[in-house]
Amino acid sequence: MTVKIITDSLGDIPPEAVQELGITVIPINVIFGRINYRDGVDLTTEQFYDKLASSKIFPTTIVPSLGRYADAYDKVAEETGDILVITNSHRLSASYETALLAKERMNKKCRVEVVDSLSTILAQGLIVMAAARAARDGARLDKVLELTRHNIPRAHTRMAFDTLEYLRRGGRIGKARTFLGTVLKISPILGIRNGEVYPFAREHSRARAIEYLYEFADGFTRIDGIGVEDATTPDEADELTQRLQSRFPDVTIYRAKVSPGVGVHVGPRVLGVAVLGDRD
Repeated sequence: MTVKIITDSLGDIPPEAVQELGITVIPINVIFGRINYRDGVDLTTEQFYDKLASSKIFPTTIVPSLGRYADAYDKVAEETGDILVITNSHRLSASYETALLAKERMNKKCRVEVVDSLSTILAQGLIVMAAARAARDGARLDKVLELTRHNIPRAHTRMAFDTLEYLRRGGRIGKARTFLGTVLKISPILGIRNGEVYPFAREHSRARAIEYLYEFADGFTRIDGIGVEDATTPDEADELTQRLQSRFPDVTIYRAKVSPGVGVHVGPRVLGVAVLGDRD
């Protein structure tokens, strides 16, 4: 039987890739006041950012329940005896711990392996998609596990911000706290290091920040995949995608939107690039 891949919605995998590769995505809960929305199910990306701009309530996120994970496992177990679950970094959410505990709640007998991607957004998504392609091509679970663990340190991301207020409020700012209180009109560049948010640069304009993202991707010697995503600035993301595609004509470049589950913590006007590859 084909290995099946499960992940959470924080990986921002484009819907067409989810469908093509047969990935099961468990949506994160986005909370506005007393209303609970399932990321990408009850609340689209466009609806979320409209609501974020108009609402006086600051949203929060909650990982899905043990029962929801266990139900997903049982459903997928009807199709296969081998499941690989790849989660968001344990330093950014409780997805990994919940996914592990849910194995004990399953009703069906199935081998379930859970791996912490130590990533988020499309860096996590690139790891998941690589695993799903290997599974689709016939790799057994141990081989898909080996590939995934090999790819985790090869997945890198950088995001250009206009403000760090959403990260601060959401408690996900990590070592980027050093950027708080800097002068206006500085565009922070953040990424993930060792599973948590990390500050990498401060650019003096939005244009320079976007150029940094391009140069970041251009610095890899081998690339197996690139992802570009935006929250509310599609023109910027499309232009950056076109530049990268011209630079790397043989590399698949995924175009995605920053999902509500991520948008709660990064806010609008964030622009990100993820690369699965090597620098040496």
